[in-house]
Amino acid sequence: MLHFKDPSKLRTKKIVFEDVYCAQDSGTLEQLKELSSKRVNVESINENNSITNAIAREMSGGLTSQYEQDIQKLELYVPLLENLIQHVEVIGDHTKVIRWTSDLKIRWTSPLSSSSFFNLMGPRFFQIDKLQFELGMVLFFYGAMLREWASHVLKTDLVQSTTLFRKAAGVYHYLAHEILPSLQPALTPEAPPEASSSVSSIMSFICLAEAQIVTIMKAEEKQIAVGLLAKLHYGVVQLFDEAKNCFLKSVKECKDLSPSLMEYITCSKVVHELRSYKYMAQSLKGEGEIGNAIGVLKRVLEWNNNNNVVGGMESWRVVIKEEIECVRELVRKYTHENEFVWHEKIPYEDDLPFAQGRKIATCIDYHPQRWERNLALKI
Repeated sequence: MLHFKDPSKLRTKKIVFEDVYCAQDSGTLEQLKELSSKRVNVESINENNSITNAIAREMSGGLTSQYEQDIQKLELYVPLLENLIQHVEVIGDHTKVIRWTSDLKIRWTSPLSSSSFFNLMGPRFFQIDKLQFELGMVLFFYGAMLREWASHVLKTDLVQSTTLFRKAAGVYHYLAHEILPSLQPALTPEAPPEASSSVSSIMSFICLAEAQIVTIMKAEEKQIAVGLLAKLHYGVVQLFDEAKNCFLKSVKECKDLSPSLMEYITCSKVVHELRSYKYMAQSLKGEGEIGNAIGVLKRVLEWNNNNNVVGGMESWRVVIKEEIECVRELVRKYTHENEFVWHEKIPYEDDLPFAQGRKIATCIDYHPQRWERNLALKI
C-alpha cells in the first residue's frame, strides 16, 4: 500500500474558552476551563514536546501507542465542544456570541493546501470565526489519526487495520454530510481544503479503498481464487475513481488544493489496476484462455505507456515500476509458453475482456458523543 501522511500533519493555535465566553455561574466557568484543558491536549499533537514516554503513558491511562494517545486526546475534546456548540446554537446569532466566537481566533494549518508547501515563514494558519470550523477541523484530524494508526498496525494486525480504515471513512463521511455543509456558505475560495465537504468525501473514498486493500492482503494470505482477487483489486480502482471524481469537483471550490492528493489517488489507482489485470490474466490462463491473458496484459501495459505517471513520491513510482516489470515478466512467460504449447492467437483489443470490480469495504458509521451539561452564558 502506498502511504500518504499529509492529512495528519494538522496544527492549530491556542484557544482559551473561559477568556472569551462570559459564564453566568461557577459551574459554567469550570466547564469552559475543562474545555480549554482538553483543547491544550489537542494543540500538543504534532508539536515537539519534552514529555517522556512514561509520562505520556500515565496521562493516557496506560496507552502505549502514540497514535492511541493522540486519538484519545481528540475523543475527549469533541463531546465537550459539541456541547458548547449546541448551547451557542440555542442562543442564535446574538451580537455578543458572534463577537466572542470571533475573539477565539480559531486557526488551523492546512497540509492539503498547496500554499502550505511554499511558505518560507512557517506553516500558514487559516482563521474562520465559526465553531463549526473548529469541530470540522478536529474531526478531520480525528479521521486522519485513525487512518495513520491503521497504517501503523498494518504489518501486525490486518483485521484491526481494516477496522480503523473503515472507522476513518465513517468519520469523513459524517463530516462531508452532517457537519461541513452548514459551513460552506461562510467559506471563500481561499479557505482551507479540509473545511470543504467534497475534500472529506475524497478522504472517505480513499479510506474505503485502503480498507479494501488490507482485506485483499488478508485474502492473498488465504490464497483465494485469483479471479476474485482480480475483482477486489479492481474494486479498489473504482473507489479511487470515485475519489478522483470528488477531487475534480473540489478544485472548482478550493483554489488552493494540493496536487499531491491527486498524485496519491492516481498512483494508487495505477498500482491496483496493474495488480487486477495480473490476477485476471492468471485466471484466464487457468481457464485455458492464454491468448486473452496475454492480450489483457499487453493492453494494461499500453495504457500505462500512454498515461505515464511522473508525479508523486519516489517511493510510489518505485512500486509502480515494480508492478509494471511484474506484468512484463508475465507477458514474456505466457508468450513463450504460447509459442511452444498453446499456439493461440492474441485477440484484437476490441475483443478482449475488461476487468470487473467488486467493492466490499464499507464505512463504520461515526456516531457523535455529546456530554449533556448545562452551560449558562452571560449575554
